[in-house]
Amino acid sequence: MKPAPVKEIKQELKHRSQEELLEIVLRLSKFKKENKELLSYLLFSALDEETYITSVKAEVDADFLEINRNSYYFMKKSMRKILRNVKKYSRYSGKKETEIELLIYFLLKMDSFSPSIHKNKTLQNLYDRQLALVKKNISKLHEDLQHDFEVEMQDLSR
Repeated sequence: MKPAPVKEIKQELKHRSQEELLEIVLRLSKFKKENKELLSYLLFSALDEETYITSVKAEVDADFLEINRNSYYFMKKSMRKILRNVKKYSRYSGKKETEIELLIYFLLKMDSFSPSIHKNKTLQNLYDRQLALVKKNISKLHEDLQHDFEVEMQDLSR
């Protein structure tokens, strides 16, 4: 079955009653974990972005503590998983400022990780790509926000 385009879905949703919409949303939340997480964000966290960012940072901290430090292979797999989660959570928000703040936090955690990620080419490349992405996204923001994020980036740039 081929999914309908967003425009058609939007038109169809306009013709549904509030009761039908509620049923559709609840049914949608049962199918994928990401759907449920997005609904949770929209219902409970969207109004308080700072608390949301703080909770994501706490999860990143917990994930970094669980990383197996025995080999760079396991470190790489774990850091990629953490990065996937950071990107997923920033996508829920849809705000560039949140994405940048979470990525900067991730990069700070990577930079201060022991053993150093800078001794492994794969992890260094992962770090460099995310750093370039953050710099690119910062340039798209308002000048005041650019300055604030560039101050935070001072610790990352070598």
